[in-house]
Amino acid sequence: MTQQTNLGGTFTFPGTSMTVNRMGYGAMQLAGPHVFGPPKDRNAALAVLREAIAAGVNHIDTSDFYGPHVTNQIIKEALHPYPDGLVIVTKVGARRGADASWNPALSRQDLIDAVHDNLRNLALDKLDVVNLRVGGLAGPTKGSIEAPLTVLAELKAQGLIRHLGLSNVTPGQLAEAQKITEIVCIQNLYNVAHRTDDAFLDDLVKQGIAYVPFFPLGGFTPLQSAKLDEAAASLQSTPMQVAQAWLLHRSPNMLLIPGTSSLAHLRENLKAATLKLPPETITSLNAIAAAPKP
Repeated sequence: MTQQTNLGGTFTFPGTSMTVNRMGYGAMQLAGPHVFGPPKDRNAALAVLREAIAAGVNHIDTSDFYGPHVTNQIIKEALHPYPDGLVIVTKVGARRGADASWNPALSRQDLIDAVHDNLRNLALDKLDVVNLRVGGLAGPTKGSIEAPLTVLAELKAQGLIRHLGLSNVTPGQLAEAQKITEIVCIQNLYNVAHRTDDAFLDDLVKQGIAYVPFFPLGGFTPLQSAKLDEAAASLQSTPMQVAQAWLLHRSPNMLLIPGTSSLAHLRENLKAATLKLPPETITSLNAIAAAPKP
């Protein structure tokens, strides 16, 4: 069993008593190919979750549209009754088509149904954090999020949700959201090469709001990947470990949720929390975002 004592330090969600280790776990890959249907090896999926918790992970990111339903059902089977201190964050705002497509689901009834699906499949009476997923596949889209967020705020008032977050949004949409309800986390695309959110992230640090990046290796050019490979080789680690260590170094409100269905990859990801980046490596990685395309 993995023995891990350092998971990147801790972070407390603003206005809450929820303190989590900064290295968490994203459950998306527990479903089948393309995040659709059951996994090839359910027992392996159960084992990954149980080892993550044994190693000290206390922040799991999931959604009932992963599968759909499959991922949450596996989490319930592996971990319920849940250990004290475990924070499960889920998201709503999409649904899966029969062809495995990802479709917006932001109507009032869509959101109510999604919250109840998450509650049922996780066997919970109240969800710790629910992220409203908006925007498109290419990133956030402009427009008001008042209508869907108001629905979730009502469900929060009813006692079905403790706290709310946002996924795939702009700073303006966060400002709009904060007029409706408190927001404890933002989940956007961000990594060492894709840093559109730099100014947004710095503002969130000041507000004490968690930032949860997805696609830690997404959108790299060959040259950027080569620079990351060089850094990894110099540290006798993997590119993913270096990318994650850089994120943890980037800001104190950064919470990582790397996902895997492999015990070996889980252990690699957890070790990233202990990787110390020399100043010269940090300087080199900071320059990746500005690297010209070949």
